[in-house]
Amino acid sequence: MDTFIQDTPIVFIGAGNLATNLAKAFYRSGFRIIQVYSRTQASAAALAGAVEATYTTEISEVRDDAALYVVSVKDDALIELLPDIVRGRKRGLLVHTAGSIPMNILKDKTERYGVFYPMQTFSKQREVDFKSIPIFVESNSAEDTCLLRAVASILSEKVYEATSEQRRYLHLAAVFTCNFANHMYALAAELLNKHNLPFEVMLPLIDETAEKVHQLTPAQAQTGPAIRFDRNVMDKHLDMLFDEPRFKEVYKLLSESIYELANKNSSANSTTK
Repeated sequence: MDTFIQDTPIVFIGAGNLATNLAKAFYRSGFRIIQVYSRTQASAAALAGAVEATYTTEISEVRDDAALYVVSVKDDALIELLPDIVRGRKRGLLVHTAGSIPMNILKDKTERYGVFYPMQTFSKQREVDFKSIPIFVESNSAEDTCLLRAVASILSEKVYEATSEQRRYLHLAAVFTCNFANHMYALAAELLNKHNLPFEVMLPLIDETAEKVHQLTPAQAQTGPAIRFDRNVMDKHLDMLFDEPRFKEVYKLLSESIYELANKNSSANSTTK
């Protein structure tokens, strides 16, 4: 079964961060990638070379004999390219990899369509282990859903079916978990740099904070002055940010949110006891 699935000819449309990591993961797992499309020759050639595929920068030259088309481009590019992608290629299964775009954007455009969404942060410069990455699949048919589950299961040990509505909230939660958390690191780095301190001193704290939520819920792992509503410490911190109104606003907003969530959880726990 796996050998049959892995012999499926695959075309990648896109060569960005996600497409690069996903295509390489497919390749390392024995899948046969026959072509890579990207608007830029350098990106298309680099990814195609890494997975032993041909490449093109013309959407009209994308092969029509693939069984699976993985479209991994920016949201606006997906909408723009979609009519050209499906033209003459309606026999293959077409999936997009976007967290925030519903599957039904492909409805009436092609016969077989779905979503293949690996939920992780990706960079071309850093390879990740797909075995631990949750992959969420969806399709317009039970047969193709089973196919996508089988494909995903070769890459990852964590495969789930999720509706477009569920995936929207997955993507939103991921923005809070990853993008916003990383922005806090960027603000911390800016603050430290201003006072001639290296960001690397934060790394053990970052690692332990991330490690804790493997054993505790995020609410249980929360520490700091805000959860205690230690006004003395918080006021001092706000005074220190007198020349950084942006930092000050973020500090106030997050501190209030931490305290409110702690109170909400405390009240809920009291009610259930």
